[in-house]
Amino acid sequence: MEFLSQYGMFALEVFTLVIAFLILVAGLVSIGKKHKPKLEIKSLNKHWKDVRDTLKKEVLQEKTKKEKSKDKKEKKSQPALYVLDFSGDIKASQVDTFRDEISAVLSVAKENDEVLVRLESPGGAVNGYGLAASQLQRIRDRNISLTVCIDKVAASGGYLMACVANRIIAAPFAIIGSIGVVAQIPNFYRWLKKNDIDIELLTAGEYKRTLTLFAENTDKGRQKFQEELEVIHKSFRDYVLANRSQLNIDEVATGEHWLAQDAFEMKLVDGLKTSDEYIIDKLDKFNTYSIKIHGKQSLADKIMKPAMKLLHPWA
Repeated sequence: MEFLSQYGMFALEVFTLVIAFLILVAGLVSIGKKHKPKLEIKSLNKHWKDVRDTLKKEVLQEKTKKEKSKDKKEKKSQPALYVLDFSGDIKASQVDTFRDEISAVLSVAKENDEVLVRLESPGGAVNGYGLAASQLQRIRDRNISLTVCIDKVAASGGYLMACVANRIIAAPFAIIGSIGVVAQIPNFYRWLKKNDIDIELLTAGEYKRTLTLFAENTDKGRQKFQEELEVIHKSFRDYVLANRSQLNIDEVATGEHWLAQDAFEMKLVDGLKTSDEYIIDKLDKFNTYSIKIHGKQSLADKIMKPAMKLLHPWA
């Protein structure tokens, strides 16, 4: 038994060393290697046509060759609907590929075309979502119709993006809002003091630091931090109101969130419908394309992502 115990410990140590070595090698390789993004364009008309054709073969009669030829000619003259997806995290990190997808669309889109963004986000950093909203503004500036569909949630920074659109469509039980700002940081000052640990914090400028992790926070610092949050909140309110003047901004900018059914009554959204319904309704009048840019996943990401999933299964 002692031999098996020692052998098990030895095997575990070897396994740990091998994993650490692979992570190190993957990190070095990914640093030195550049990855070209891959643009994926998928015709949603073709996807749904294949679905319909399968059903027609089973339960309906096929169209004649003349009818098919007429449909093909009509399709060529139709405007395009470009479908983009934005699934945001707290840093809005998808904005790096999202900006490239928008640039790709704008390089070919015409004024009678439409861009549909299927948006899902719990909100996050104001600078990241501010940049994402600015990318959507590029579409509006080109006089191209922009629709945002929310199937699950568009909170805080997510709604900052959504409000740029000409129309906001949401599934009935999607979460909409909040138009609010939040910040929180832990403070270890009392623990450090209890353990006789000193932290020296040197600044130049009265408000270079307001609230900190390790130093003793003051009422003056808290007040200044609150003032900064209020400034951001006012900018958020003003931006939403500039894009959706029909809102009672005092009613909706309270930091609350709502189900889309209630958000519709408050004019935060313009219609209750899933993105699937919206796209299918457009197929007969638009040539519809799903646009995605995939950044090639590095070896380090391939190794680290499963490990992070084990540590944080909710991520």
